[in-house]
Amino acid sequence: MRRQLEVRRLAVVRYREALARQRALVEERRAGRVPDLLLLLQHPPVITLGVRGDGGRSHIVASDEHLAELGVEISETGRGGDVTYHGPGQIVGYPILDLRPDRCDVHRYVRDVEEVMIRACADYGVEAGRISGLTGAWVGSQKIGAIGVRISRWITSHGFAFNVNTDLDYFDLIVPCGIADRGVTSLERLVGRRVPLEEVEEALARHFAEVFEREVTRPVAATAS
Repeated sequence: MRRQLEVRRLAVVRYREALARQRALVEERRAGRVPDLLLLLQHPPVITLGVRGDGGRSHIVASDEHLAELGVEISETGRGGDVTYHGPGQIVGYPILDLRPDRCDVHRYVRDVEEVMIRACADYGVEAGRISGLTGAWVGSQKIGAIGVRISRWITSHGFAFNVNTDLDYFDLIVPCGIADRGVTSLERLVGRRVPLEEVEEALARHFAEVFEREVTRPVAATAS
């Protein structure tokens, strides 16, 4: 029998609040008080830093004054990866999964998360794929979906960011993921129209359940915890 996956659609959540919520849910999952979870949400404009080196702070090219004018926060995360941007029109997915006993493979986990976004792109006639040596979902040389994960004793947190109707100009504030010679794109840009976020959330939840072989609990509107 497939394990349960509870999908929580949380609308817009400030980054620091989402970080605290993830930490609490990781402990809840470890204690067996909640099933595997997939949180789907958006963040107000925020630049997030990874744990490697300076976390990507040197890849922020905008001044503090310009970021303040735009209302863009900077936040440390505790996840892997480099600097990235989150904002309206981008669906962020935070899986809180227990990978035990049969999926205790970090490389496989990252590839599986990529596969979820690649399949979601295919639903809209967009051929996405991987680039050797890099993470994420790519359309040509442009990234449509970024990944930065944390796995603690095989419980996952953090996850992926999928550009749907994202204002891509905000990525000019940074060197996305520290990769200077490649760009970013969005579903809106590729299909030539705005795409309903709720529709894409449904696709991501469906494909996540397929790839991770889970039985999905129907997504509901914003939930308290």
